Amino acid sequence: MTSPLSVDLRERVVSAVLAGASCRQAGARFGVSAASVSRWHARHLRDGHVRPKPMGGDQRSQVIEAHASRILSLCEERGNIVLSELRDALAGQGVTTSTSSLSRFLARHRITRKKGFSTLPSRTGRT
Repeated sequence: MTSPLSVDLRERVVSAVLAGASCRQAGARFGVSAASVSRWHARHLRDGHVRPKPMGGDQRSQVIEAHASRILSLCEERGNIVLSELRDALAGQGVTTSTSSLSRFLARHRITRKKGFSTLPSRTGRT
């Protein structure tokens, strides 16, 4: 993944647009796309700066972490609950999530789920 362009360049491009240049003119002058100039200008007007947003990393786990106490209490109440049952129980409480995000949540909290034997072995003798 490439790194974002410098804040100095972004500020010079936005100041050119504020001075009266179009996004296409400023982009051609500084060697960046008109779409980038447009985004930076909009960000400057909206937020007052042109710093790039953070790149990479987990950006969704805080949503499920907000319900950590509910999830952990459900896991404790029903000792052998599977992910789909946990997802359905949370949906009954108004929390919408997926089984994969629940799996990552449990891994972060170092909670392991063991599969139990739900059926008898198909053979009774040694093979």
